[in-house]
Amino acid sequence: MLAQGFVSAAAIAASVLFVLSLGGLSNQEKAKRAVWYGIVGMAVAVLFTAFGPGIGNYWLMIPMVAIGSVVGWHVAKRVAMTEMPQLVAALHSFVGLAAVFVAWNADLERRRVLAAQAMGATAEQFSAFAALVATKAPDELTFLQLEVVFAIFIGAVTFTGSVIAFGKLAGKVDGKPHKLPGGHLLNAGAAALCLLLAVLYLNGAGFWTLLLLAALSFFIGWHLIMGIGGADMPVVVSMLNSYSGWAAAAIGFTLSNDLLIVTGALVGSSGAILSYIMCKAMNRNFVSVILGGFGGTQGPAAEIEGEQVAIDAAGVASALNNADSVVIVPGYGMAVAQAQNAVSELTRKLRAAGKQVRFAIHPVAGRLPGHMNVLLAEAKVPYDIVLEMDEINDDFPKTDVTIVIGSNDIVNPAAQEDPNSPITGMPVLEVWKSSVVFVCKRGQGTGYSGIENPLFYKENTRMFYGDARESIDSLLSLID
Repeated sequence: MLAQGFVSAAAIAASVLFVLSLGGLSNQEKAKRAVWYGIVGMAVAVLFTAFGPGIGNYWLMIPMVAIGSVVGWHVAKRVAMTEMPQLVAALHSFVGLAAVFVAWNADLERRRVLAAQAMGATAEQFSAFAALVATKAPDELTFLQLEVVFAIFIGAVTFTGSVIAFGKLAGKVDGKPHKLPGGHLLNAGAAALCLLLAVLYLNGAGFWTLLLLAALSFFIGWHLIMGIGGADMPVVVSMLNSYSGWAAAAIGFTLSNDLLIVTGALVGSSGAILSYIMCKAMNRNFVSVILGGFGGTQGPAAEIEGEQVAIDAAGVASALNNADSVVIVPGYGMAVAQAQNAVSELTRKLRAAGKQVRFAIHPVAGRLPGHMNVLLAEAKVPYDIVLEMDEINDDFPKTDVTIVIGSNDIVNPAAQEDPNSPITGMPVLEVWKSSVVFVCKRGQGTGYSGIENPLFYKENTRMFYGDARESIDSLLSLID
């Protein structure tokens, strides 16, 4: 058993490592080292917490940790990079559900301690957590009850919200927004009932209040995320990341675990900041998004004239061979087709031929922040030719060829041209200003978000239909 001093020192060390990890993830070249900071920090946190004072039941804890480690290793080895967004959403749900169970257990322990104290029991006769509860003053017990209410509410919302986000990202749930009759009033009504139940609980009502509170919160999480469309899923994943952090912090307060409080606050605040940044990048109102898309556009979308004109590999290769400057815009379609290595090889051949090749990355490309950057780094694409939207948008009028691989909303001119479009006002990559645009796409559908794209019908756009990896592979032998 480790002394409390060692545990406190380890908590400080782990907190520093977590801060270094978050800071390093903002830079592609430092990201791998940052991940290791996080891994070591978590290992230190788990080890010193498990062997800290007042901890027991190792006969149960060690097998559970071993099983969880094996399952986590197996999942991490099997999940492809394309499935990372839905894996992140699934992991968020675990944190939320854990918060609910810990909060329920904390209240049951509180009730047991109070009943035992009424019969003359002392703090020395209780388990570690129960003894902690037994030494609390009445106002501290009230604060514990507030922690329980918050943990259940935010944890339950995180759980069901993350499950629905997982379903939408994995294609198991329709990506279009769906609300029950009553829409936002249902969410508001459920939230009001949660507040009423919290007041009843704080005034001595039974455990049933916490069960109903969890049930209503589960509904809010489900209905909230069901009401958000596929175009906003990257923001939703980031937002749920923030929710899971606050749920973890609430557990930390309940368990009097300083490290859990710090870690949850780091995750919660960084997720909230990232969500805000992404909302700015999409010209979305942050409050509107977290309320399930409240305040969306009204009126019919503008009609699109023209037709989609197809082109074959020989035509695309001819344009690339004659081009001096090429911009590649990757999207989720590239991830699904696992075409990043073929794209990297195409980039190498074009650069070897003396052509300027760069990548344009929209802040919300893919279904997770930084998704495209990770895929390109995995395929050994040089960091210095991967540019953000603000760095490259002004260069499209001087670009000979732009290749769009599996992107839709982030290159959709309707964001600027159609005031009734669901993405109106969203900053987009202005690829249509290039001399010619080739769009690698499986078919003529509207894609994940269900929003029609006028880019596909413009005179300087040609549709390069087919699987993205096969399409890019077919170009490699035709590049001079």
